[in-house]
Amino acid sequence: MEKKIFTTGDMVMVGMFTAILAVLSVLQIPAPSGVPFTLQTFVVALSGYVLGTKRGFMVILLYIILGLTGVPVFSGMKGGFGVLLGPTGGFIIGFLGLAVLCGAASLIRRKAAGMGIGIAGLAVCHFLGVLWFSFLMKQRITESFLLVSAPYLIKDMLSVAGAHLAAGLLRKRLYKAGFWDRMRGKGILNKNKE
Repeated sequence: MEKKIFTTGDMVMVGMFTAILAVLSVLQIPAPSGVPFTLQTFVVALSGYVLGTKRGFMVILLYIILGLTGVPVFSGMKGGFGVLLGPTGGFIIGFLGLAVLCGAASLIRRKAAGMGIGIAGLAVCHFLGVLWFSFLMKQRITESFLLVSAPYLIKDMLSVAGAHLAAGLLRKRLYKAGFWDRMRGKGILNKNKE
């Protein structure tokens, strides 16, 4: 039997995490820089840690596609291509790197190493965010870093650490409930087909 690349269970999980990301993107604390404080980093990291590299990447890709088509899923209930070209655009693209590295970290058993790879993903996200903001505002990298990265670092590092811990608990519950087997099509009805 040919193995499916993307199962129905995968689509359900990707859709669910995309919806959670969209809802929590609405909650924000505005900042003078135009880059608000949100819970997005937590959900992006959680997506990678729980769903893995491929599905975590798909969550963020779907989120970006929805936003680009005008659905108000970006922070502050905004949508459209203009948001990607605005001050937060680099961070939104950086979410892809954060989700992928957190997904890769989900394969590592050592907690400290898994969290460290997640922090590396956060660094990628911040680097792209600062780079784009610097280009957009015609500022030096250091000025942009101090304005749109440094004030968020502690909150974002705690978000990644919290996502790592929460993902461990969530994955255990899902495994215990047999959800991953059902998601993979390994239920009782499918055992003879493998």
